[in-house]
Amino acid sequence: MLFKVFPDEDSVAAAAASIIAGKARVAVEERGRFILAVSGGKTPWKMLSALAGQDVPWRYTHVIQVDERVAPEADPDRNLTHLEKCLLENTPIAKENIHPMPVDRDDLGSGILQYALILHEIAGTPPVMDLVHLGLGLDGHTASLVPGDPVLELTYQDVALTEAYQGRRRMTLTYPMLNRSRNILWLVTGSDKATILMKLQDGDPSLPASKVRRDRVIVLADEAAAKQLRRQK
Repeated sequence: MLFKVFPDEDSVAAAAASIIAGKARVAVEERGRFILAVSGGKTPWKMLSALAGQDVPWRYTHVIQVDERVAPEADPDRNLTHLEKCLLENTPIAKENIHPMPVDRDDLGSGILQYALILHEIAGTPPVMDLVHLGLGLDGHTASLVPGDPVLELTYQDVALTEAYQGRRRMTLTYPMLNRSRNILWLVTGSDKATILMKLQDGDPSLPASKVRRDRVIVLADEAAAKQLRRQK
């Protein structure tokens, strides 16, 4: 797990965009497409805005969701609302290359199966993402893998539905899917994340985030979030 520290949130977002663009070019050259999984949060939207100014092979790029709240279409709580706004308004990516989690279906169980099928169609069997972006919650959750949820114990499926968390159920990628990713990029900013980021660095087993593989990982943090880290040489 490699930690890189930057002065502020904007420079974290810019660094993330540069890393993603580089991985995208390599993936397209080697495999003909680039599969990016994006989590929600404020810093990721800045990251995607910065990515719009990078040299990205958008025609061959597919974007999937790490997690999504069960909410109606265009609801401001939906990660998709912000994801599409960032990408469709600022990049030439085709709308059909953004793959939303079907959380507005009446039958969420079939929605899980549908999204798993989409992953197989674009990312192979078993599906492998080129890069997954993750955030870190104050309770140690990542994606929608939250403390105490039964989803944490799943080892046989790539997409699952959580219990209610902060008022909404979530659809989320599970550990098996996250841990097959070729690259994992964490973005962690803000002084309120300092203690939990230190626990992630130490591999605290009580954190759901600590169950994500630690190799192939880059953590980008701002100075405020990194103030308790053991600095790497």
